[in-house]
Amino acid sequence: MNVMINLNKTALGIELGSTRIKAVLIDEKHIPIASGDFEWENQLIDGIWTYSLETVRTGIQSCYASLKADVKEKFGAELTTVGAIGVSAMMHGYLPFDREGRQLAEFRTWRNTITGEAAEKLSELFQFNIPQRWSIAHLYQAMLNGETHVSEIDYLTTLAGYIHWQLTGEKVMGVGEASGMFPIDSETLDYDAGMIQKFQTLTGTDLRRILPKVRNAGDNAGTLSLSGARFLDPDGTLQPGIPVAPCEGDAGTGMTATNSVRKRTGNVSAGTSDFAMIVTEHPLGVHREIDMVTTPDGLPVAMVHCNNCTSDINAWVAIFSEFCDLMGFKADRGELFTKLFRIALEGDADCGGLLSYNYFSGEGVTDLDEGRPVFARTPNAHFTLANFMRTHLLSALATLKIGLDILTRTEQVAIDRLYGHGGFFKTPEVGQRFLSAAVGAPVSVMETAGEGGPYGMALLAAYMLWREEGETLPDYLDHRVFADAKTTTLMADREDVDGFNEFLARYQKAFSVEKLATEVL
Repeated sequence: MNVMINLNKTALGIELGSTRIKAVLIDEKHIPIASGDFEWENQLIDGIWTYSLETVRTGIQSCYASLKADVKEKFGAELTTVGAIGVSAMMHGYLPFDREGRQLAEFRTWRNTITGEAAEKLSELFQFNIPQRWSIAHLYQAMLNGETHVSEIDYLTTLAGYIHWQLTGEKVMGVGEASGMFPIDSETLDYDAGMIQKFQTLTGTDLRRILPKVRNAGDNAGTLSLSGARFLDPDGTLQPGIPVAPCEGDAGTGMTATNSVRKRTGNVSAGTSDFAMIVTEHPLGVHREIDMVTTPDGLPVAMVHCNNCTSDINAWVAIFSEFCDLMGFKADRGELFTKLFRIALEGDADCGGLLSYNYFSGEGVTDLDEGRPVFARTPNAHFTLANFMRTHLLSALATLKIGLDILTRTEQVAIDRLYGHGGFFKTPEVGQRFLSAAVGAPVSVMETAGEGGPYGMALLAAYMLWREEGETLPDYLDHRVFADAKTTTLMADREDVDGFNEFLARYQKAFSVEKLATEVL
């Protein structure tokens, strides 16, 4: 028997991640009740990591169709409307359009490391770290390269901003997403006016003319238009007029999904990329390894972003899957991941002398413009399956730890609680224990950790829809969403912490191996 559902008392979050587009529908108790997804992958075309906008459209439509089917199966209802919608996506990148709405250059994703000259010059000009993946770095690099399309730019946005524009016709975005395009002033909740002026003096370009307008969490950022409804649902079932929350980036939705938007809280999102977000209490020095972005309600956040996390692990699991096929039995992919993750717990604390670099692409924290996955061992290393898997799991967190050490040791940033979410934490205990070993502090994982960003975006849509007058985002999450959340907290033991430090010392000492690999392979 189908359970009744009031669609007007739901909120929908959709996130376009690196390898999956996922939709999560929540009810008025903020509980996920239906979902849909679509798997995709970026392409390296002419040296540019990209996705075509046609793939974006077909992917989000396939994801939404999957959600519709789930609602139909569970509730026997057609998904004609929801209470509110919010869309998020991978932050940063470069999507320029002309006055007629025509795309002027290929979508350049966060994964590209092709803006080194621009990032360095802007960081010096602003006295503020501008990473290579930021939209402003891509724009200025295009200027330095003399790319002819720059003079035609009428609108510059991100993937989330593009989707929001298609759904509503509004050229706006949430403050957290905007903070990955250009630095934000947390007092004014807008682009930093002094830096806007410096860029105009340098280039003659008034960024206020071409960048999205900034909106705060809880603001109404438009309504779903008829064309927007068809963009999501070409079948014509979804009706227009639905309120749409300010679009956000995957960093902001990760903070929301883990209740990490209050000062002295933090979270680590780990999937294709991994990043740590720590809401800070005091100004920090300028560090090339640290981005300063904001929460969805504008508080300053220190971000350690790493381009590479689980891609190399996924590739090795695919090899093990091929082996299973060769041996004549079909292994469930989810079960294979779980078993391989769990056996890593049996490995030596320092991985027994094994070493890997998980770099599919360049990495800003360690100053590499390209990446080459490398696995290495000494002849007398303790070469076991447990150590092999543990090596790859620790490698996935090694670059993140390098950046976090700057925050906690150099800048004395305090962290009261740290949450993990994303695919790296789906297998109970494993990813959580290794992250705790990396940071030397307890790590918590909520039961919704596997939902990740789309759940966080659904919560931001719910906050816009159901918050009371004057109710802040941290209070809404604390008191109305996570008050009774089931959370597990784990602290790695001393052996794990020391083992990770030994592994990292070996990792950094041999880093020239990875650098050489990018030159000769």
